[in-house]
Formats: sequence, structure tokens, C-alpha cells
Amino acid sequence: MWEVFLKEVMRLTKPTLFTNIPVTCEEKDLPGELFNQLMRDDPSTVNGAEILMLGEMLTLPQNFGNIFLGETFSSYISVHNDSNQVVKDILVKADLQTSSQRLNLSASNAAVAELKPDCCIDDVIHHEVKEIGTHILVCAVSYTTQGGEKMYFRKFFKFQVLKPLDVKTKFYNAESDLSSVTDEVFLEAQIQNITTSPMFMEKVSLEPSIMYNVAELNSVSQAGECVTTFGSRAYLQPMDTRQYLYCLKPKKEFAEKAGIIKGVTVIGKLDIVWKTNLGERGRLQTSQLQRMAPGYGDVRLSLEAIPDTVNLEEPFHITCKITNCSSERTMDLVLEMCNTNSLHWCGISGRQLGKLHPSSSLCLALTLLSSVQGLQSVSGLRLTDTFLKRTYEYDDIAQVCVVSSAIKVES
Repeated sequence: MWEVFLKEVMRLTKPTLFTNIPVTCEEKDLPGELFNQLMRDDPSTVNGAEILMLGEMLTLPQNFGNIFLGETFSSYISVHNDSNQVVKDILVKADLQTSSQRLNLSASNAAVAELKPDCCIDDVIHHEVKEIGTHILVCAVSYTTQGGEKMYFRKFFKFQVLKPLDVKTKFYNAESDLSSVTDEVFLEAQIQNITTSPMFMEKVSLEPSIMYNVAELNSVSQAGECVTTFGSRAYLQPMDTRQYLYCLKPKKEFAEKAGIIKGVTVIGKLDIVWKTNLGERGRLQTSQLQRMAPGYGDVRLSLEAIPDTVNLEEPFHITCKITNCSSERTMDLVLEMCNTNSLHWCGISGRQLGKLHPSSSLCLALTLLSSVQGLQSVSGLRLTDTFLKRTYEYDDIAQVCVVSSAIKVES
């Protein structure tokens, strides 16, 4: 009788720290110091910290354990010849079947020439898990008996891959009106540990798309050193959430073209690396993150310069930038300035600005004065395209603080 067995298929995992349930009581209780003395004598407890559940001994895994997306699945496969005869041409094949594909994990596809009685063929396979859901490890063994008979059998091992992190993103659009770089995007990434054990967050970074440069806002400068805002211990406890913030600025060649960042824009992707328990490493990369860029219409008006504080009833100056966001149509613009109850425009309303070609801009210096103190909103600009007879209104462009002229305003 020929018997070649797939003797073992076991997952290779690191040991875990032994845990126990401390049983203690006060000295005035009936057991007195009995329970405390038993815990001190227990070799599995930590000396001086016997009431802690976590011991100092390591234990081997007793079950398959949880496998999370982004971790490396390792398995040990052993094929044993239980017969008293030599078998030949032994081929061991290990495939991993997921919901979308079948992967060959065998280190070698070459057959072993022979396997003597009570001998084994051992193999260790590794695979970085990239899908959530049911996975089936299919181990197939084929061999030839001394009589030339071809034999074949398979075994199946099913396991589930779970989601380790919950990642949510929020986008905030901003305009850096006082600099040459506009259209900043702030990304807030909320990362939650949805496993049952703490994680050490080794790296959380944003890989920007070709259009953007990124700056991480997750550290502060203290005494000349860069210190993370999360403290010296980067552990994320089960069900805890941590927020990471990034600022993305368009590269100069894209920022100068007003229409290039309109519509849906690819921002980049998050790269997350963590470690669990005794150093098991996991890594996840999100798909490309996309945000809906703010729509500016055909004409965009932004502020390039404005004072923070001005004197009451004294003229002050602002600089506006007008951009033709169209990529095809030239505009012939007329500027009208409408006074409000508190702010009054100085200059001629209804003046011609001339032709503005597609994706081009012009800067305009304007003068105002305020008749009311307090925080006042700059409003009342109107741009009319004489070609299409279309008017664009711009209100609440910015705010300026108006103070009494008796108060000296620092320049």
C-alpha cells in the first residue's frame, strides 16, 4: 500500500506573550496573603508587577489566528512518505485561490526525483495579502509509485482576510491669495485601528500626484527639533482614531494655468506601514484619492494683496487678479464698482479692461475707503463680458478691519 501524506500545513506566526487572570484580595480578607503569594511564585508573571495580565513568557499560537489585509501570510507545508517503498517524481504545488484570482505560491515547480520512506519534502511559502474576504490554500501532491502508477491528491485550507484599518479622507480647498501659489488643498486622513491589538504606526505618508507638492503637517518644532504631534509613542490602540494632515500645492507649471486643475483632480495616495505584537509588519496603499476642484466659472477673481487693518475714512489699496478660466474663448471685460453701506470705491466705474485671452490673467490695483468702523467685507465688484453680455458678480471677497484714525495702524 502506497501512502504519501500531506502531513502538515500550518501557518507560521510569531509567538505571543502569555496572559493570565490575576486573582488577589485584601489582607483583611479570609485568604490573607495566599493569593498574592501564589502570584509571586508563578513563573509566568512579571516580577514586581504580578497583578498585570500580561506575563513575560512567550507561548506558541494555538490556532490559525487572524490575518489582516496588508500583512504577509506565511505557511509551512510538509509532505511525508508513510510507506515502506521509495516514490518518484513528487511534485508539490501550492496555490492561493481568492475571489478574483488564483496565485501560485510554490517556491519551485520542479519535481523531486524520489522520496524515501519516512522522509519529508518541506516548503515554506509567503504571500502579501492584498484582498479582503475568503482565501483558500490549495495544496496538490502528485507522485509515481515503483510500479509506475500515477497518484494525485489535494487538500484545501480556508481562511478569512480581515480589514485592519478604516481610512477616511476629507478635502479642504483654500486659496493662498497673498502668494504666487494658489489653489492649496488640505487633506485630512482619519485612520482607525479596527483590530483587537495595538499597532505601532511606523509610517503614514502621502505620495502626491505629478501635479502637486506635499507638506506634512503632523509635527511641530520644539527647541529646534521636529517633534511629532502624536507624542513619543506612536501606538494606536484598538478602535482608536488618529488624524493626519497634509497640505498640497500645485507645482508652478500647473498653478500658472488656471484651467488645468478644474474638475476632478487626482491628489495622490496614502502609504501606511504598521507593526503589531512582536514586530509583524503590515502595509497598505490606498487607491488614488480624488477631489472635486472648486469651480470658478469662466472668470476668476482673487486677491493678491490687501491690508489687515486700515484707518477710518482714509483710502487704502488692494490688488486683484482676474483670470480667464476658459481654454478657448477670449473675453472683453468691463469693470463696475458698486458701493456698499460701509465701503466706497475710489475711481471710475464702468471702465474697459480690454481683451483677456484664454488661460491668461491681469492684475488690477483698486482703491477704497470705509465710512464705518469694525470688520468690513469687500464687496461690489462686477465684471461684464461684452461679447456674451454676461455679468459676473463678486461679493464678500475679503474682510478688512477698520479702526479710528486716532489709532495708529502699523504698516
